[in-house]
Amino acid sequence: MTESRQPPAAGEPLRIALLGCGVVGSEVARLITGSADDLRARIGRPLELVGIGVRRTGIERPGIDPALFTTDTAALVARDDVDIVIELIGGIEPARSLITSAIDHGASVITANKALLAEDGASLFAAAEQAGVDLYFEAAVAGAIPIIRPLRESLVGDEITQVMGIVNGTTNFILDKMHSQGAGYADVLAEAQALGYAEADPTADVEGFDAAAKAAILAGLAFHSRVSGADVHREGITEVTRSDIASARDMGCVVKLLAICELSGDGADATINARVHPAMIPDSHPLASVGGAYNAVFVQSRSAGQLMFYGPGAGGSPTASAVLGDLVTVARNRVRETSGPGESSYARRPVRSIGEVVTRYHLSLEVDDRAGVLAAIANCFAEHDVSVQTLRQVTSPGDGAEARIVVVTHPAPDAALSACVTALSDLPAVHEVLSVMRVEGMTTP
Repeated sequence: MTESRQPPAAGEPLRIALLGCGVVGSEVARLITGSADDLRARIGRPLELVGIGVRRTGIERPGIDPALFTTDTAALVARDDVDIVIELIGGIEPARSLITSAIDHGASVITANKALLAEDGASLFAAAEQAGVDLYFEAAVAGAIPIIRPLRESLVGDEITQVMGIVNGTTNFILDKMHSQGAGYADVLAEAQALGYAEADPTADVEGFDAAAKAAILAGLAFHSRVSGADVHREGITEVTRSDIASARDMGCVVKLLAICELSGDGADATINARVHPAMIPDSHPLASVGGAYNAVFVQSRSAGQLMFYGPGAGGSPTASAVLGDLVTVARNRVRETSGPGESSYARRPVRSIGEVVTRYHLSLEVDDRAGVLAAIANCFAEHDVSVQTLRQVTSPGDGAEARIVVVTHPAPDAALSACVTALSDLPAVHEVLSVMRVEGMTTP
């Protein structure tokens, strides 16, 4: 049951509870206290950090008052005097229960928790709407890059048709290094871990889970429909090889892990597809030049046309900047006794399966080097109604008994391409289908 609460009297501070004090949380805490005068001027009311929920106390955190730390996070979010709760602990539980409790006790919430929003955002938005409080989450996608608010507010009068982005810095760092240095995946991953760009267990990043959660959030905002992480087709970068990188370069492309959210059709017949996978994109595409651990999101809409958002996608200071931006907005709303936009899911557009998605493909095959093989391969594509743009032999390794064939298709449904790949694998002349990668952002000649 949501508790009614009287707003703070004029001049009284707005009280903040912070959950989590890791790299981002500690930077947020220092900014709240160190920028107190500026924040007060921007909000019209002072902010007071009244508690920080942590797993363990007694750890030295420079610049933060040790008296603020508590391990009783449930009691902290249920305090009657807390106006805003900032959740930075991540994961599903206990984050979900703590956010729900904060909302039930009348507090507005700021979170960077993309996994929770992708899994259960609908119930959190419903609770916030019923309580008349804010739920803001700019830091959940692409760190310091302002992409949530433009989709949620600035572009709300337009119709967005595509959101395509590099939303995971770890994978972009790895693929960028593979492209620029010609190194293999395993070597670059080890370098990323040594530099702190990749976790000891990099699964969430390299297998696309992190990007898929962000894609679900972006698709839901862009297309005014509920999209969960389970709706997003996901592939990681662990199978990307030096050969794939070289083939992309030969085509004037680079390989990126892309989060792609698209709207197809018009009116009541419009559908959504949301997917995360490695893809080749042409050097001329705005996303192609995004290097290192940076993020970028490319938005296309009916009226505004093409928009690009670029910047650091992770790290303590950039992510804390996004959190503080939400904090100022939410605090201003508290002062004015109002709330910002909630969930917009009125369209209720269905999400298409990956099999229905149409795009282009790059395939590499190892085959017998003899007469008739190219004709058999071309016929297999034709039988599955996949149109071939180019088909060429690129190498003849060893004693000449084998050859490598590279095929680039015209746009085709994923289901048709998958059936074609299965049939190719069964051809006696095909030793192995070495790789299959989508090609995005190219116009068909």
